[in-house]
Amino acid sequence: MAEIVLSTQRLILRQIRADDLDLHMELLNTPAVMRWLGGVQPRAVIAAKHEAARASFAAHGFGFMMMEERASGEMVGHCGLRRVAHPLAPNPQDHEIGWLVREDRWRMGYACEAMRTVIDWGFDVIGAPHIVALTCASNHGSWRLMEKLGMERRADLDFRDPADPEPIIQYAITKAQWEAQRR
Repeated sequence: MAEIVLSTQRLILRQIRADDLDLHMELLNTPAVMRWLGGVQPRAVIAAKHEAARASFAAHGFGFMMMEERASGEMVGHCGLRRVAHPLAPNPQDHEIGWLVREDRWRMGYACEAMRTVIDWGFDVIGAPHIVALTCASNHGSWRLMEKLGMERRADLDFRDPADPEPIIQYAITKAQWEAQRR
């Protein structure tokens, strides 16, 4: 059984297990879910991401996790906190949040619920001075969630990836900003 890292009213966020790969491939590595993340990825790519998350937890005490629905016990997503992973980003040492939710659980508030808890954890336990989130400019759903979380657009951190037709944009929030909105 993988270690539970965080929990919310409706979710359990736990470390990734080796046996999560098949369900991840089935539920999360779909054309709709992966639309803004380069499309459906080969099994080896997702396996490498899982290994990177486990290695991050071992080395740093944080990483990406699986989201399980408390009521059903089903995998509903993937989320967490890591160092900025994109090799072309200008801020590789920043703490980055990210999330995926399976399509049949969209618009249920799971991403927001998970990210609020992950941001609390990032500031209060991990000690991040600020947290960023990356997306492409046309992924309106992601940047709207970033704004709902109180993050601010950081055009100075935008960058281009030759493999992506549009710029990668970033949002950020400082610990002081997060604490101010929690009052």
